[in-house]
Amino acid sequence: MTDLMKWFESHRSPMDVIERLFEGEMGSSPIRVEEMVDGNTLVVRAELPGIDPEKDVDVTVTDGVLSIKAERQEKTEHKDKDSYRSEFRYGSFVRRLPLPSGVQQGDVTASYKDGVLEVRAPLPDQREVASASKVPISRG
Repeated sequence: MTDLMKWFESHRSPMDVIERLFEGEMGSSPIRVEEMVDGNTLVVRAELPGIDPEKDVDVTVTDGVLSIKAERQEKTEHKDKDSYRSEFRYGSFVRRLPLPSGVQQGDVTASYKDGVLEVRAPLPDQREVASASKVPISRG
């Protein structure tokens, strides 16, 4: 197993744990994602059905963390001859995922199709990440 795969398998954001603690009784759920490596690219797919990606989604990379923020608003109305019923649901959701070191912010891309947001982050060359540099020791 490569170092990247070990990182990928074992690395979870502490924010995931914190966000799950707060979702509890409110009934909101975090954005469900799947992460995988496709060749030399990290692919994150987020399930976001029924939203307008241009208005309702923000994808950002800050300090090595990918953040997906989405807001959902749904409204249904039922009109009958003698009655009217309106129901709405809304909420904001955030999912933060750590990226492997060396991922360049400007290389990250996102696309949306059929209710799935796909974020692609090219991974740095393994040799560059794995290389070590000697640190000189000075005598005091």
